[in-house]
Amino acid sequence: MNKPNAIDTDAPPSGTGCVECEDSGSWWFHLRRCANCGHIGCCDDSPSQHATAHARTSGHPVIQSFEPGESWFWDYETSILYEKGPQLAPPHSHSADQPVPGPAGRVPADWATRLRG
Repeated sequence: MNKPNAIDTDAPPSGTGCVECEDSGSWWFHLRRCANCGHIGCCDDSPSQHATAHARTSGHPVIQSFEPGESWFWDYETSILYEKGPQLAPPHSHSADQPVPGPAGRVPADWATRLRG
């Protein structure tokens, strides 16, 4: 992966959950991390798709999974999945005890029927 202006390995994650979902009291399915600024957003299967929205509005095209045990990157400009990439600043995922979907207490009982994927 050769995206020097799209990745900042020193930028820490913005938190442990989707920034916009936290602000609105909503929930997410999986989390994605902007490789440029560290913004944490929800995935495209989540009802609000904040990671993609962030990429479009910010011009930051590369994300990394923010799920425990996953380290892949996705480039929105090329639609290429990279199994490996540069080491970003820690932490590299949300806590393993954070439920998926999450966060605890805000996920509706019928969450599976609300996924977009």
